[in-house]
Amino acid sequence: MTPTILSNDAPASTCTVSVIMLTMSRTQFLDAAIESVRKQSFVDWELIVVHDGTDPRIAPVVRPWVERDPRIRYFHRLVPGNIADGMNYGIAQSRGRYIAVLDDDDAWIHPEKLRLQVDRLEQDRRLVAVGGGAVVVDGDGREKMRYLKPSEPEACSRRALFANPLIHSSVLYKKSAAEAVAGYDRDLAEYADWDFCLKLMRFGAVANLPEYFATYRIWSGGSSSRRRRTARSAIIIINRHGRYFRGHKLALLAGACYLAYAYLPAWLRGRSDQTLSCLKKRLFSAHGSR
Repeated sequence: MTPTILSNDAPASTCTVSVIMLTMSRTQFLDAAIESVRKQSFVDWELIVVHDGTDPRIAPVVRPWVERDPRIRYFHRLVPGNIADGMNYGIAQSRGRYIAVLDDDDAWIHPEKLRLQVDRLEQDRRLVAVGGGAVVVDGDGREKMRYLKPSEPEACSRRALFANPLIHSSVLYKKSAAEAVAGYDRDLAEYADWDFCLKLMRFGAVANLPEYFATYRIWSGGSSSRRRRTARSAIIIINRHGRYFRGHKLALLAGACYLAYAYLPAWLRGRSDQTLSCLKKRLFSAHGSR
């Protein structure tokens, strides 16, 4: 089915950065996410909002933004895909040389984010992607912690099999690199962003700036079946990329422990899910995160 498209800009226009925002059934943070893009000091961007599914609440939120700002484009696909499919669709619609990502429940908190990242990518031709740090918040926006990712490509490579070296809502990458590695893997149940990052790292170098670029929202709960899918996806990714990065056996052991944890009954896990998520971020973040 052909998606509904709302845009008031010229079809042939181009830009430096295309920001891709996927949304499906969450509207409570959508305005804040869009506004955080518009607050960037770097102005040569477009925002591509990809709405999957039939939730009638989303279009009325996005439509006023499209009418207000010609850089915002809205695509509504009634038949939803997974995150990887949505990202690939957004990349296919994009007009920029670089791709940025912002989840609909996150927000950018550094007004110079895009400018700093574009400058870094254009100054260092080795790099295909640049990320930054994040402030972790709960469902009510209360700060839980903040963390940075390793700055240099070598440090990113050393930790690549243990955790994603890039925070997805903080990243800026070259569109040409995304196309060269065939985008995101639609067949992965979870962690498509981690797998995509490792594919980029086999194509070129990635790095992070020592700045907090985005909020990262951790929700309470989540189904046991999704935790198991996530753990199984982690093991697939570790095995898929194990020959290219250090620590394959140790990473596989960590993945097996995570899978075993995912199968524990909810009453035994208690409220440990968010605590463990924050602990993992601390363990595999750059020194100085808090």
